[in-house]
Amino acid sequence: MDLSLSEDQELIASTARELLESRAATAGARAVAGDPAGYSAALWKEMVDLGWTGLAFPEESGGVGGDFLDVCLLFEQLGYALVPSPLLASVACAGMPVARFGTAEQKERWLGAIAEGRVVTAAPLPWDRPGEGPVAAPDGDGFVLTGTATFVPFAASAESLLVAARLDGGEPRAFWVDASAVTVRPLDTVGLDRPCHVELAGVRADDALGSEAVEAMARFGAAAVCAEMVGGAQRVLDLTVAYATEREQFGKPIGSFQAVQHHCADMAIDVLGSRFIAYEAAWLLSSGRDAAEEVAMAKAWVSEAYERVCALGHQVHGAIGFTAEHDLHLFSRHAASAALAFGDGDRHYDALAAALDVQDT
Repeated sequence: MDLSLSEDQELIASTARELLESRAATAGARAVAGDPAGYSAALWKEMVDLGWTGLAFPEESGGVGGDFLDVCLLFEQLGYALVPSPLLASVACAGMPVARFGTAEQKERWLGAIAEGRVVTAAPLPWDRPGEGPVAAPDGDGFVLTGTATFVPFAASAESLLVAARLDGGEPRAFWVDASAVTVRPLDTVGLDRPCHVELAGVRADDALGSEAVEAMARFGAAAVCAEMVGGAQRVLDLTVAYATEREQFGKPIGSFQAVQHHCADMAIDVLGSRFIAYEAAWLLSSGRDAAEEVAMAKAWVSEAYERVCALGHQVHGAIGFTAEHDLHLFSRHAASAALAFGDGDRHYDALAAALDVQDT
């Protein structure tokens, strides 16, 4: 069984690593700290020019002709460098549902816009409050949306939003909304991105996708976050191994102590396991499969593994890892935020148990 990357995929990953290392020598989140946009406009333009925003879409829709697995390599490198950007929200959460379930007209319009680098984001239905979220009421040839969506990434910078809302009968649909028609309020969170509270007060929406697209918003988003977390966990492991090699106590590197060695070994196991399960889910989605169980497995496992890796990294680093000058605490904040994105571990364990037909007695 060959799990290695193709030559093209190796080039995608190495090019991304080189660019992000040269533009964000330390954790990229520092470079945009305090910026209302939450990301570097200059770096975003470079990503667009390199074709990152169109990588997962077909050429006839303005893309490059790659697939979702290819773009997950970029998400991993963004996680490794801890660079906040709208790429995940635009491509995975908004673009992939259109690519999979949109009409020809929707693909031409929206995938082209995303590939051109226009900032688009998505507002899935809330995981922690079933039955809540925006609602849509028929109005002539279209719909009117009311309600709120919370923790919508980069909504303050977006031109358009793909908003999941429920019809009166409870069926979910995904609606395209002009960002100028909604009220956006940035939120302060433990995370490093810029989530927002979005208020929809009688917003008109004429262009919609079906319930399959709503499920795809969550599924592709969760798989993309897993790839991003894999990158973050790998960076924490690399930082910890380097520190254990350089830091000395009692006249020898702390990496010579068995307890530290075991911590690093446990971290390496979690990183490798996370990479395999995350990329299996991404590969299945790229192959056009439903992958509901595999995405649930990946999100539940990787969320917890990333937090374990960060915790052990702090054990090895000691107090220095909690200081503002050190990058490790930034990755810990990212781990806490990413674990909750698109449903926490408990939610995905429940989804997997339901898929396995495990019933309460």
